[in-house]
Amino acid sequence: METVADYFGSLVFNDEVMKERLPKDIYRALKRTIEEGKDLSIEVANSVANAMKNWAVEKGCTHYTHWFQPMTGITAEKHDAFIAPAEGGRVLLEFSGKELIKGEPDASSFPSGGIRATFEARGYTAWDPTSYAFIKDGTLCIPTAFCSYSGEVLDKKTPLLRSMEAVSNAAVSILRLFGKDAKRVITTVGAEQEYFLIDKADYAKRKDLIYCGRTLLGARAPKGQELEDHYFGALKTRVSEYMKDLDKELWKLGIYAKTSHNEVAPCQHELAPVYTTTNIAVDNNQLVMELMKKVAERHGFACLLHEKPFAGVNGSGKHNNWALSTDTGKNLFDAGDSPSDNLLFLLLIVAVIKAVDEYQDLLRVSVASAGNDHRLGANEAPPAIVSVFLGEDLSEILDSIADGKKASGKSKEKMQLGAHVLPAIPKDTTDRNRTSPFAFTGNKFEFRMLGSSFSVADPNIVLNTIVAKELSEFHDALEGAADFSQAVLSLIRDTYIKHRKIVFNGNNYSQEWVEEAKRRGLLNLASSPDAFDTFTAPKNIELFSSFGIYNSIEMHSRYEILHEAYSKTVRIEALTMIDMVNKQILPAVMSYAADIAEGINQKRAALPDIPYDAETERLAQIESLVSCLYRAVKGLDEAVTAGSGMEGASLSHYSCNAILPAMAEVRKHADALELIVGQRYWPYPTYGEMLYYVD
Repeated sequence: METVADYFGSLVFNDEVMKERLPKDIYRALKRTIEEGKDLSIEVANSVANAMKNWAVEKGCTHYTHWFQPMTGITAEKHDAFIAPAEGGRVLLEFSGKELIKGEPDASSFPSGGIRATFEARGYTAWDPTSYAFIKDGTLCIPTAFCSYSGEVLDKKTPLLRSMEAVSNAAVSILRLFGKDAKRVITTVGAEQEYFLIDKADYAKRKDLIYCGRTLLGARAPKGQELEDHYFGALKTRVSEYMKDLDKELWKLGIYAKTSHNEVAPCQHELAPVYTTTNIAVDNNQLVMELMKKVAERHGFACLLHEKPFAGVNGSGKHNNWALSTDTGKNLFDAGDSPSDNLLFLLLIVAVIKAVDEYQDLLRVSVASAGNDHRLGANEAPPAIVSVFLGEDLSEILDSIADGKKASGKSKEKMQLGAHVLPAIPKDTTDRNRTSPFAFTGNKFEFRMLGSSFSVADPNIVLNTIVAKELSEFHDALEGAADFSQAVLSLIRDTYIKHRKIVFNGNNYSQEWVEEAKRRGLLNLASSPDAFDTFTAPKNIELFSSFGIYNSIEMHSRYEILHEAYSKTVRIEALTMIDMVNKQILPAVMSYAADIAEGINQKRAALPDIPYDAETERLAQIESLVSCLYRAVKGLDEAVTAGSGMEGASLSHYSCNAILPAMAEVRKHADALELIVGQRYWPYPTYGEMLYYVD
């Protein structure tokens, strides 16, 4: 019987495979490149490429691709065969170190924010040896960075690697002040992924799902999530088989898929992996999203990764669990048995607090999109206001330091559950807060604002960089201190006092918090265009340029890309809605109304003295709503047309403030009609049919 251990990582050119297939000196040289950032010679690259090719061919591969992550938020790949011509019409299989290290995809059609003109097509991909090559669909995939001919960054991997190096350098400098010997500090991430599964046949009948990934129209089902009976409920047979199949595919790729369960909304589920190095976690999450969709098709499902596929039920997010660890495996956010005496731990915590307070805007931008705007603040996800949850115990320690008092510190107690057969269980010193955008959860920070379709690269680029900045400043403040412990304590106290306004342990969903946050001076960037506008603030350009993450040109290009993606998304949704109303809903409703009218005429001919109140009132109600819907869709069409001459930030703000309200008006009337039109007339599957399919 085949076990997980038999096939786990079988499609990955991982460390075990490299150690087995590479000469010892080549393996050591490659490890120095991976672990210490040493340059890789062409001789080493040639040896690695040959071993990689032989391994892939043995696995049935005929092609390779440089697998990269452009600023579309998804991955890209151009496939090349290993074949080369030989004498006599024969063929050789070749793959050189040069081909491994460098690729040349066309860069003209990827988002560049004005960095590249359409006619300037040349772009380069460069091998990232810190992320293992793998096999997907019979092709050897080589994770790579992507840049333009003139050197500007066009991807998400390059700035992520830079940010990881920046925070490592800054954290190592702090550790050395504390007498700790560490060569590197590694950022680790575990990205919990939420998603919906619906029947593929229903998906195929809805233009909005096909074009936009979410339902633009749809009335409430008789049952939603009111009974909370789906959360952690027993899996449907088809869903269970899907999850098993998905796990197996992910395990073959060396992805530590750990936890699967039903989420709150009907048809909603979650997958959580084991934490790993941030760079690999980002690559893995891209593969998770791709395989979720691919495996779903095999099981007759469509996998929806949009942040808000259905109105009225919870949307889907992605929780980014972020931590710092040394190269020896020590988690720096593990407080130990006595957090109040662990000055290094407390210093790192206040560095994060300061970073979040000073760069609320960047964290908000990193999770901003047209899709996520429908989810944030909807009593199912954190609000658009960024704050930090510490919990009672840690807050008490820092408050005591700020007040010049000795913190008591709580030890874990045992919970007695009242039945002798049940064991006493350890009780954590602090509860969890599911409403917080950025919560400390014991030995990591959980950034909960990400949308489900997001690449987790951008939020981690921001997190790594802002923490690197604060740790660098802390190092400068502490270096050479006469009384180091006292200097650290003073720095912790002063930093916390200045920035504790960002700390909030209460209910982030409440209106009271919105008002309190305003009094504290916290940002409330409710819409994505408002958030985007803060990205190129001078302090943010200074931050990223000082650490070599982005230069000013790259910052402005990303600013343009963010606004452009938002307005294009809204436009596609608006045009899809117009198409559905004009070509599906109005003809269906008019047909239903005509049948009612014909029925009234036939009945009156037979029984003229009966009033037929139900039929006439329903017909009048339908005609009134049809008129409203017709006017609303005309208004939406006019709103879209009016924005056609705009571009950039102006268009995205217009899309948010004019097109989205016009879409809401259309939806209001269309959904009202759906609730009263005969079922056999309605042109596409309803919420009830999609969310409660027969297993």
